[in-house]
Amino acid sequence: MFVKNSETEKTSAGVGAVRKLLGRGGTLTMAEVTFEKDAIGEMHSHEHEQVCYIVQGRFEFNLDGDIRLLQKGDSVYVPSNTQHGVKALDDQSIILDVFTPQREDFY
Repeated sequence: MFVKNSETEKTSAGVGAVRKLLGRGGTLTMAEVTFEKDAIGEMHSHEHEQVCYIVQGRFEFNLDGDIRLLQKGDSVYVPSNTQHGVKALDDQSIILDVFTPQREDFY
């Protein structure tokens, strides 16, 4: 599967955030989420394991009560069913998320 970012539809990922689904197959889904400054990714959990890579900007990342500053080049692993959320500290902050199994709820 090839996906052209320029041809990928943006969908809402909450107030001040948009998601692009950049790939899926087998047991994986990859998504890019762009946040405006001060936008919140609400605390939540899901059955999927997740790896988040900070492409651009800075985030306050809450992983089950452990709050860390993450910036460009940093990453975090989120185990299945673990509470997590973010606050964007810069405009146009971008996270690349990879999930397993696939996030069927995104399609």
